[in-house]
Amino acid sequence: MATSELDSTSAPTAVRPLDISQFQHTPSYCEENVYLLCKKLCTSGVADADGSDLYVVFISNEKKQVPLWHQKASHRADGVILWDYHVICIQRKKDSHSSPLVWDLDSSLHCPSPLASYASETIRPSFQLFADFQRFFRVVHAPIFLHSFASDRRHMKDSLGNWTAKPPAYGPIVAEDGTVHNLNEYMEIIAADVVSNVGSNSIIAVRSHKLGIVVNETQLEEFFSLDDL
Repeated sequence: MATSELDSTSAPTAVRPLDISQFQHTPSYCEENVYLLCKKLCTSGVADADGSDLYVVFISNEKKQVPLWHQKASHRADGVILWDYHVICIQRKKDSHSSPLVWDLDSSLHCPSPLASYASETIRPSFQLFADFQRFFRVVHAPIFLHSFASDRRHMKDSLGNWTAKPPAYGPIVAEDGTVHNLNEYMEIIAADVVSNVGSNSIIAVRSHKLGIVVNETQLEEFFSLDDL
């Protein structure tokens, strides 16, 4: 995950912040951070043991330029930054009365934050963006992601084989079937991938397809508000 620099006020969220220092975090390796986050939430009892209430969400577009606000890596007061891609976790408890929660270890907002407030403050769908900066979201069910994801970190090396960001101390993540790298499959997102509508078929696809579904900014909250999710 790489960045480039790009007006705002932040409002407090209703969810009490946790001590996120308990979670493994390596700057620029958001996909691995979320992978380990999901495992930690499952084993700690914060999430279902099988991760069925967790969803991994990749944010990107064709240009690999997605602006997000309130990011710790930003050097601006409003925390805005251009990621080539970013990865978060959204938790939706089976109790439909519970608000979906966003886990973003790179955010300066409370962690977790309610999806509605995270979207308004970090994604800012009402903010007028040029077409090149439109954000798309690949939603993947965590149980499938934890079985299938792999990264040998090749994307974090330059043409000479040098690291562009210091890698984690632990070894690369290998999928259960032995695959050593498929990160590119998750982070490659184009407008043509966006589902035509969000409904029961979307839930079935997310729970059965390795790469889940792709939604736009409007559809993201719509998906996580579905009664059968």
